[in-house]
Amino acid sequence: MAQRVVVTLFDDIDGSEAAETIAFGVDGRMYEIDLNEANARKLRKALEPFVSAGRKRSRSGKAYRQTEVAPDPAAVRAWAQANRMDVPARGRIPKKVYEAFAAAQ
Repeated sequence: MAQRVVVTLFDDIDGSEAAETIAFGVDGRMYEIDLNEANARKLRKALEPFVSAGRKRSRSGKAYRQTEVAPDPAAVRAWAQANRMDVPARGRIPKKVYEAFAAAQ
């Protein structure tokens, strides 16, 4: 014997048949809402100015923020070589070299 299960979504605003489920967050809380195409467009249009002005968050829930601009690696490498520091010609520059560069600035 076979079973067939049909799930029908209903728009949470007007009760009509929904086309999709939309997830969104406000004040640190996540929500889902089932909407038909017209109500989904209305929601996206209403949120668009806020989405455009906002910052994306990482999967961990923390906002992406760049608090410091890292110095150009080529400039750090050149400075280190001019100051007779041991720095590889290619690849990763050791943290102590970056720290010395920052202290010299």
